[in-house]
Amino acid sequence: MSAATPTPATNVSDDIRYRQKFSLRTLNRQKVLILMSFPFFIWLLIFAYYPIWGWIMAFQDFKPHLGVFESPFVGLKHFERMIGDRLFQEAFRNTIGQAVWQLAIGFPMPIIFALLLNEVKWLRFKKVTQTISYLPYFVSWVITVSVVSTVLSTNGVLNELLMNLRLIERPVLWLGQANIFWQIFAITDTWKNVGWNAIIYLAAVSAIDPTLYEAASVDGAGRWRRMWHITLPSISTLAIILLVLNIGHIVNVGFERQLLLGNPLVHSHSVSIDQYALNYGISMARFSYGTAVGMVKSIISVVLVFAANRFARKIDAGVF
Repeated sequence: MSAATPTPATNVSDDIRYRQKFSLRTLNRQKVLILMSFPFFIWLLIFAYYPIWGWIMAFQDFKPHLGVFESPFVGLKHFERMIGDRLFQEAFRNTIGQAVWQLAIGFPMPIIFALLLNEVKWLRFKKVTQTISYLPYFVSWVITVSVVSTVLSTNGVLNELLMNLRLIERPVLWLGQANIFWQIFAITDTWKNVGWNAIIYLAAVSAIDPTLYEAASVDGAGRWRRMWHITLPSISTLAIILLVLNIGHIVNVGFERQLLLGNPLVHSHSVSIDQYALNYGISMARFSYGTAVGMVKSIISVVLVFAANRFARKIDAGVF
């Protein structure tokens, strides 16, 4: 029996040389895009990464006249005080509650709106509807909250409608009920941003090959079948990416909307972590304490991003 023909050994140096040439060729071909992205990279370093060194203040009793390097080191003092503070626990609960409702309502609504708008065949109506839907995005939160407050007031449109339908007997003070503040917050945010957020989904839908819809129509698929089996799977990757980004920002609910929508009656459900850091950190010149609060919020965001990425990979792998 003749010996098998030996397989020629891989030339490692040729492989490395090929990769180097490929990298240089790719770099040369995309040099314009790299140069265009360079200013954004510099901006990211200056405004996102460079300030991180200031986290050292969270472990100090920072005194402005002493500076960062001369202020006394106190270890985890501020973190221990923060975790044991009932007001922080309340703010943390409110932040998670507001964010979960905001994600539960605000994430699927742009997808649903984009899918429905894509099915509209009357082009003029479609354009007018899309324009009206994203106009609130350009309106300031002060005006937005004024509109919401007017609608939800005791003599507002909502109470008048519900009383005419005999669903309630007397006007309801909607903005004075703490147990529904999170839902009102989420609905208001969704109404303001749904049209703008739907633009990216509409762009993704417009890139779907029309022949897929034609083939499905030939096979007898109706609009809902085409939407479920073609449109949704085609934009699922984009939806997962945006979901990961939204989960990473889940604790960044801010404080402007809470300040504008909130009042003493709903204070127990309106104060967020950012508002807590402003009230009990910056406003009281407790810079180290405010830094500790912000640091905890950032760490939670990073953990959530990694968890969301892991979940997204499992979805792609078909685990769920």
